[in-house]
Amino acid sequence: MRAATNNLLRSHGYTVHTFSSAEEFLQSAHVNGTSCVIADVQMPVLSGLDLLTLMHAQGYRVPFIFITAFPDDSVRTRAMNAGAICFLAKPFAAPTLIKCLDTALQRHRGEAGQ
Repeated sequence: MRAATNNLLRSHGYTVHTFSSAEEFLQSAHVNGTSCVIADVQMPVLSGLDLLTLMHAQGYRVPFIFITAFPDDSVRTRAMNAGAICFLAKPFAAPTLIKCLDTALQRHRGEAGQ
């Protein structure tokens, strides 16, 4: 799924960095330059929601898009209430992800300009 998402986004002209875990992302040099995080809800050690919460606690206001193979209304509600832009159930249509990403990046640019 990570490779397919990477290929999709690159084919639309986005710069993409992929990571196998939230911890790998947090230890990377890309955290400060990230414009949007696309994360699976269920990841080992830190879940996608844990990552969002941790980044907000550290002052990062980057938009999040969540994807999951196990859609659950309570998790969706928690994610959206925490500030997620989209919550997509696998499998999702490529145009849906692109639309979510465009929305996330527009909001991120808008907040950066304030």
